[in-house]
Amino acid sequence: MLNFDLRAALRLYAITDRAWLGNQTLYAQVEAALSGGVTMLQLREKDMPDDLFLAEARQIKQLADAYQVPLIINDNLAVALSSGAAGLHIGQDDCPVTAARQALGAEKILGVSAQTVEQALAAEAAGADYLGVGAIYSTATKTDAKLVSPEKLAEICRAVKIPVVAIGGLTADNLPPLLASGIVGAALVSAVFAQPDIAAACRRLSEVIKL
Repeated sequence: MLNFDLRAALRLYAITDRAWLGNQTLYAQVEAALSGGVTMLQLREKDMPDDLFLAEARQIKQLADAYQVPLIINDNLAVALSSGAAGLHIGQDDCPVTAARQALGAEKILGVSAQTVEQALAAEAAGADYLGVGAIYSTATKTDAKLVSPEKLAEICRAVKIPVVAIGGLTADNLPPLLASGIVGAALVSAVFAQPDIAAACRRLSEVIKL
């Protein structure tokens, strides 16, 4: 069993991306997001060697721990386990949900991306703790992402018992219409890390996501 309220933690879910670092470090950007009120953090490094990813994950985990925010590792089960992170998030083309669940054990969080009711139900049955559903809107972060309509998002929320977060092109301006769909929160990339004042952007998002 998890030792914290997962639904509450999923409310403002920030996912890292190095595309907007500029002159900043990832550590500094993450700290700004945490200080602004992010409630869950996912560390995503698609192109980093495992040893560097692990070293970074351990450093970012110390920072997240200081803010009492769970750290989720994207796609890399070995790094998730070795870093002591709170859990793992996987997509439909990554390791099987059942295998990830077995490796993580019951104490770790397992998130799974889903675009259809069938995928959502299968992930839930295989042991997912939450779902990331999207992309709701087109996004430069993942240009090949298939879009999930707000109506389909609501249908997925109704179909499963585990919490659902929306993801994909979300901003403080386009989020409000989604809040009645059944989601417990929003996962955001550019709406956090592409902003000139990350902490202020997170504070505004936190005001918008009243769930």
